[in-house]
Amino acid sequence: MCNIHTAKKTERTQEEITISGNPAKPQGEDGATMLKRMNESHSPVTCWALEHWQIAPEEELLDIGCGGGATLKRMGEKITTGHLTGIDYSPVSVKTSLKTNRQDVESGKMKVLEGSVEALPFADDGFDKIITVESFYFWPDPQENLKEVRRVLKEGGTFLLVADTYNKDGLDPKTLENICRFHLFTPTAEEFRKLFEKAGFTDIQIHVKEGTDWICVEGKK
Repeated sequence: MCNIHTAKKTERTQEEITISGNPAKPQGEDGATMLKRMNESHSPVTCWALEHWQIAPEEELLDIGCGGGATLKRMGEKITTGHLTGIDYSPVSVKTSLKTNRQDVESGKMKVLEGSVEALPFADDGFDKIITVESFYFWPDPQENLKEVRRVLKEGGTFLLVADTYNKDGLDPKTLENICRFHLFTPTAEEFRKLFEKAGFTDIQIHVKEGTDWICVEGKK
């Protein structure tokens, strides 16, 4: 009985692991555990968002804030002669993404780098498509960072911003608590449009999924 009681006392909740792992910049063993869970939990919103894209097999793709690497892996299924790049400012995320996509990395089809959206280590006009999933909440200077994203996007290319929470009426108390706890930047749909416009994007489309808090913002260069 004593052993059972001790095990229950030391058992940690998912919430405790998330707080320790730091969603803004995953760190340590808890960060790695959290990223593996997020690879699964972010799958539905990512699949829905990618329905708005037609990925051609020869395209150059970039995933900003690639986290655990699941989005890269999913997009990689569409790429044959093209190339994928992931970037994240968390060393733990880079390591996890590399592990998730080991085969594509070893074949040269993909690379994963450590770096920040504040100063992307890429030349102008380098990517056909750029995506970010569940990372915009934490960008240090959203307006300027969007300009940096546009810089590395090819003329005619598209940027897709994906989030499972945005500012709207009817958010449940738990979501509101997490927004405050993790200091999430959650614009309204109209605020997203203005951010994209000021960054220079055109043909801006905003998609929301009925019955959810999901939003997908698409802009062209």
